[in-house]
Amino acid sequence: MDFTQIVVNGIPLILILAGLVAFAKTMGLAGKALTALSLVLGVVIGVLYQLSVAVPTDFAGWFGAGVIGLGLGLVTAGLYDFVKRDVAGRAL
Repeated sequence: MDFTQIVVNGIPLILILAGLVAFAKTMGLAGKALTALSLVLGVVIGVLYQLSVAVPTDFAGWFGAGVIGLGLGLVTAGLYDFVKRDVAGRAL
């Protein structure tokens, strides 16, 4: 799935998640707690997104909603680590 296609009112949810993680970082959260937060936020926002599209009626629907949320959280955590390790380490 292309996470850039998960859009609410023209804003990709992956950008919202990245912004929330960056905000939490400015509030003093760091390290594993920040990574865990990005995963939890991804799951919650992903499931809420799926609920906004259609309420799952069976296990497969709920499982799919959880997988999308987990994917969003993992991508956000990976994106945060990539920026921290590869981009922030270089002089721009």
